Amino acid sequence: MPDFFADSVFLRPPRTRSGQPTLSRDQIVKAAIELLDAEGPTGLSMRKLGTRLGAGATSMYWHVANKDELLELAVDEVMGEAYIPEAGDTSWRIGLSVWANGMHAMLLRHPWVTGLLGTRPTLGPNAMRMGERAVTLLTGAGFEGLEVSHVMSLINAHALGSAATQNAVALATRQAGVPVSELAARMEPYLDKLAPDHPNYDRWRRENSGSTLDPVKIWDEGFAFGLDRILDGLSLWLEARQKA
Repeated sequence: MPDFFADSVFLRPPRTRSGQPTLSRDQIVKAAIELLDAEGPTGLSMRKLGTRLGAGATSMYWHVANKDELLELAVDEVMGEAYIPEAGDTSWRIGLSVWANGMHAMLLRHPWVTGLLGTRPTLGPNAMRMGERAVTLLTGAGFEGLEVSHVMSLINAHALGSAATQNAVALATRQAGVPVSELAARMEPYLDKLAPDHPNYDRWRRENSGSTLDPVKIWDEGFAFGLDRILDGLSLWLEARQKA
């Protein structure tokens, strides 16, 4: 059985030698991300990737042993799109907000990442840089021990959960071939039938029916609202702990 950590591609340094194939690992990973964005993990294969790059298997297998290694490299590459400010550049609250928004935006650009996080160790340079900056930011703010890990998990979970829901709806609308506003409109007759059994929900739905016209705005506002409440809670908890 493969070892979850020992088999990480990042524990094996890139191979180098004279006469190395001209195709670089960066080129391979970039092409893999393009395929993943277009078709998801099931659409990625070494054969498709070779065709896209116009390269033979030998050139690719020089850098990556299999699809799992390729996915691990691709995940770390897109993790580099999320930014955490360096300690001292801003407050911990703004720093976490920048990080959360960057993670959320990255996950919306690359929906395939949501199903891969946690399946392989995140030991790549971008993930480790993110972890280093997050730890520095949070310990500087006064969080201690495993509190740091819990805060990091909380921020990641909010970004991941919000993006996963939005990506799922986006996929459903693409498959249906209609915008999400039309899908919502199709549900109205069904919800009208249920109204007598759910009066409070029905009243709330009717009072806010105009909000369904711009679902992307609702998702963005919902993510921002949730993030602000998380940060409010952390601020109050940290303040209370420091006063105790």
